[in-house]
Amino acid sequence: MGVVVCSLLWDAARIGPQRITYDSDGYHLVRFPYEECAESYDPWRMHDPAHGGDTPSAYPDPRSGLIWPSHHGWGVLSAMVFWSPDARPHEYRWRFVRDPLSLCTGYDSTATTDSTATGGGQYRTYVWQIFVKPQTPLGLKISARGRGDTKIAVPLTHAQFKLAIHTDVLTPE
Repeated sequence: MGVVVCSLLWDAARIGPQRITYDSDGYHLVRFPYEECAESYDPWRMHDPAHGGDTPSAYPDPRSGLIWPSHHGWGVLSAMVFWSPDARPHEYRWRFVRDPLSLCTGYDSTATTDSTATGGGQYRTYVWQIFVKPQTPLGLKISARGRGDTKIAVPLTHAQFKLAIHTDVLTPE
């Protein structure tokens, strides 16, 4: 088959603000609308509102932050986040999480990274690679921290979350 892709986009200027709320893990699960807009692309329906519940999800509920891999394979996760320049936290954190809502296999964070604020705009890109499977959804979680690890609800202005699954992974015979 090759590579299957899901590419999600959320932009405050086009879709409206995203309220930052912190979960018990101290991170916010970034939400994405279901309708395709601008750069969003999902022909394999990996960001389908029917996944993960008895009733369809609706943006911006927590399930709208999930990508459900359509195939087993080697997944390349990537994300881009623009933070509002108005607030100045001491530290920005982000992570990719398998099953961030504990709907199937249980919360499993991977690739947690942090950085300090820069003198200019707060623009970040992230990439991580993992094996993925259809029954385990993926999410992008973010956090902004002040000194003393205080969580700050710094608004996002733009976010993208992408999964490319390489389905032709060879296994030893």
